[in-house]
Amino acid sequence: MTAFTLIACGGSNSSDTDISSTTPSLPDSTPTTPAQPDDSDDVCLQTSTEVNWAALMAKDCPQLSDYGLFTDPSIPTQSPTEPGIAYQLSTELFSNYASKYRFLFLPDNQQLTYMQEQVFDLPIGSVLVKTFALPFDTQATGEDNEKLIETRLLIHRETGWTALAYQWQADDKAELIIAGAKVAHTLNNQGESISFEYAIPSKVECKICHQTTHLDTSIIRPIGLKAHLLNREIASQTGIQNQLILWVEKELLSSMPALDTVDKSYPLHDSSASLTNRAKGYLDINCAHCHHEGGFASISGLRLNYNVNHTSFEYGVCKQPPGWDGGPNGLAYDIVPGNGERSIVHYRQRLNAPKDRMPPIGREIIHTEGTELIKHWIDSMSPTIGLCE
Repeated sequence: MTAFTLIACGGSNSSDTDISSTTPSLPDSTPTTPAQPDDSDDVCLQTSTEVNWAALMAKDCPQLSDYGLFTDPSIPTQSPTEPGIAYQLSTELFSNYASKYRFLFLPDNQQLTYMQEQVFDLPIGSVLVKTFALPFDTQATGEDNEKLIETRLLIHRETGWTALAYQWQADDKAELIIAGAKVAHTLNNQGESISFEYAIPSKVECKICHQTTHLDTSIIRPIGLKAHLLNREIASQTGIQNQLILWVEKELLSSMPALDTVDKSYPLHDSSASLTNRAKGYLDINCAHCHHEGGFASISGLRLNYNVNHTSFEYGVCKQPPGWDGGPNGLAYDIVPGNGERSIVHYRQRLNAPKDRMPPIGREIIHTEGTELIKHWIDSMSPTIGLCE
């Protein structure tokens, strides 16, 4: 019956029709692989021993290794792929005692432009890389004492700066994190065991710290590439050398004036420098990215840039902050000369409630050494600078 039906469907009654030729074959039981999309043009998958500039400029790749920024993709703390270069700051933004490893990548024949007080001007194509590693003991150093947490990128694309955060996984790979993440950690600081959840920022949170207003438009930009923070000695292939001079020699930096005219801030623990210098450098890197004209906290009127006169009202002397109730102690002024305990700038360093602490994001624990420095500095200020009460 089946044969007849097939013949009829074939449109022939001929008796010499080869019935077997019209019988369909049984389905092949061998499984087949579905057709895969053509990803040959995915710039994130292009393998090379060089920096993947095409991917950096065009896509938010899922793996940090897709960009080819390090000769060994599993070690983001050293050996950047050429033309990457490591750099250091004199004073760092506090991030739960994390060690930070910074690298600068500039496209061929491009340079940074020196700025006296502002962040250096970086050309399109520039990439800033910063890896965070949490210590197990803040008094010890070395890779064995650290746990890799995240690597952040700031990429200057044609459309502006893009911020990306990559979280390090157990398999020594770093994956793109858009919504942020929490990482539990315990460390020892001066004999005290501190347990907390380190927060990897979301893409939105990155913009809070890095945003500024330019021509009535909110944009993001780097924070740490300022003259006074980069003006320091570092170890180079030829020995100890000033970092800015090294950049000039490597043709990475243009328009720099004589070195002795460049501001210089010092680490908070460097007692050879003045207390004011160290305090202002610390407040600049930890607070001025929000507390400047055009910053996220510009409405406060508080200006904590390194070059602002620290005895002025705009720097906080006898200034009352709008929109904050003074906290549990009911404080009234940002800086009360001669009285760190009554100064909000110091007080909010020691608070940890989300609505009270400063900086509002980027730390989960208190920076003991930083709070002591700022209190000591304010205590040392002459009360005659401003009679707040």
